[in-house]
Order: sequence, then C-alpha cells, then structure tokens
Amino acid sequence: MKATLPLLCLLTLAACSGKPPTPTAAAQPAAAASSRVATPWDAMKADEQRAKDVQKIVDKQAADQRKQIEAQTQ
Repeated sequence: MKATLPLLCLLTLAACSGKPPTPTAAAQPAAAASSRVATPWDAMKADEQRAKDVQKIVDKQAADQRKQIEAQTQ
C-alpha cells in the first residue's frame, strides 16, 4: 500500500512529459473554418421563431375575422 502512492505519482509525472501534444487534425480550409458550429440552443431559437411566426398568422386571422364581424353588424 505504501508503494502504490509513489508509483502512482511517478506514473502521473511520466504521463505529463514536457513534449507538446501532436496535432490531431491538419490545417482546415478557410471555408470549413468559417462555418458555424451548431449549438444546443439553435433548435430552441428555431422553435421560438416558428412560434412567433405562427402567432403573427393567428393575430392576422383574428383581426380579419373581427373586421368581417364588424362589417356584418353594420
């Protein structure tokens, strides 16, 4: 048990050597680098915009119906 702690420290220090990490991907083209990365909020924003658009349609239909009712009552 006493030997495991120094061994664990030695292995940790050996894993954190001074050499820099190797790059995992080559340089990306400019078009790919400028593309937007999707986030979890994108779907929520799209749903929110869709709801606003539907609300506009409903409001317009309600206003048209009010106008028709007023025209009939006169």
